[in-house]
Amino acid sequence: MSAFDYLSLFLWLLLILALFVPVFRQRTLHLQRLKVIRHLELKRKSRVITLIHRQEVLSFLGVPFYRYIDIDDSEQILRAIRLTPPDMPIDIIVHTAGGLVLAAEQIAHALKNRKSKVTVMVPHYAMSGGTMIALAADELIMDENAVLGPIDPQLERGFGSLIPATSVLKVLSQKSRDQVDDTTLVMADVAMKAISQVKNFIEWLLDEKVSPEEAERIASFLAEGQWTHDAPLTVEALQEIGLSVETALPEEVYKLMELYPQPAGRRPSVQYIPFPYGEKERKEGK
Repeated sequence: MSAFDYLSLFLWLLLILALFVPVFRQRTLHLQRLKVIRHLELKRKSRVITLIHRQEVLSFLGVPFYRYIDIDDSEQILRAIRLTPPDMPIDIIVHTAGGLVLAAEQIAHALKNRKSKVTVMVPHYAMSGGTMIALAADELIMDENAVLGPIDPQLERGFGSLIPATSVLKVLSQKSRDQVDDTTLVMADVAMKAISQVKNFIEWLLDEKVSPEEAERIASFLAEGQWTHDAPLTVEALQEIGLSVETALPEEVYKLMELYPQPAGRRPSVQYIPFPYGEKERKEGK
């Protein structure tokens, strides 16, 4: 073989490796995740479902896929619920920035209607629709530094941009109707309906956990735009408004999150020695 043939063979091998190594790595991660999930299921005698949205290692031309709660998520979770015996508890691990209201409501509705115990676990954050799912749980367990978020409806203005429904209504309170165009009036009508819809749904999710008056107060707090849509609601803040939150998150949940790495090639902005320090290390540091 000539030198050119060897070079061509070498380039083909590199191309094959470049194509199959990421797939093999993703498959290995998938099996590792299933192993941790199964261990947690045996430990808690439950069905474990994950709703984890991260930028996956596999990406298109180096651009990572961004995930949010969508119809595919709701279909898969509803199927997992159907495959679970009625008397078996469900543990759902949620890590999401939110997504479609329709999909989030479907998931929350199905969890709320379960006869057996439903536990939602939040290791880092569950914003917007993720908060709606968390409210459907019989038990909510969060890391002590994890957060939920407001569920105030966001209206699409065009070109993918969103504006808070409460902000549209505020325009009407500050201007007379003859100063507002028809499009804004239509958006205000949709905004009122959206807020009412979300509030009613939150109150239904909470109707067996707190009194009707408490449910209405919590629903108003979460849906009426007292905060920006990405405002972090800590464990302390949630307990203060009347929600029951535990912080004894199983160690397997943290192990599972480690198996959802950020895209390869990204320069790390956080570094540390990944081992717990004990008394010996503290004495050595003195």
